[in-house]
Amino acid sequence: MSSVASNSHYDPVSRVLHWLTAVIIVVAFTLGPGGFGRQMHEGLDPATRWDIVWHESLGVSVFVLTLLRLVWVALRPTAPRFDLSPWMQRVARMVQGLLWLLMLLLPITALLALGSEGHPLTLLGGLRVDQMPLIANSPLAEAADWGDVHGFLGDAIVWLAGAHALAAIYHHVVLKDGVLKSMLPRR
Repeated sequence: MSSVASNSHYDPVSRVLHWLTAVIIVVAFTLGPGGFGRQMHEGLDPATRWDIVWHESLGVSVFVLTLLRLVWVALRPTAPRFDLSPWMQRVARMVQGLLWLLMLLLPITALLALGSEGHPLTLLGGLRVDQMPLIANSPLAEAADWGDVHGFLGDAIVWLAGAHALAAIYHHVVLKDGVLKSMLPRR
């Protein structure tokens, strides 16, 4: 049913950026802030919690990596193409588009949550942004409970990435079409 194009692998830079982003997202989600906002309202200094510092640092890393990946997508060699049924192509494009969107929106909603609630952004190396007046004083600050939005989107990206991974395994085990192998190192 499916056949592999002559270029059967993504380039090494695309593969490294893909897997690095995936690992960082999983670790950031695992360290995710269950109730951090409430704890900060009660006086917790986020810089005293390694999980908060790592979660926020990894979130910034995801944003930077996503921007780098978008630049690389525009510059890289042609990505492999597979002869998939039209519905599979549509679903793949939709899932990939949603993943890209979530990788951009998650860090943005985190900044909106921190800025609108007056919490600092705390990063590794002792870097800290105590106030974000552009966010706090903007109409966006009151537009939503950004902490809830961020939490919902965090759950969504993990579920969607899980579906993405299951689809890759399905392609490998059932369809045997090389889709998963295209993102793995060449042998």
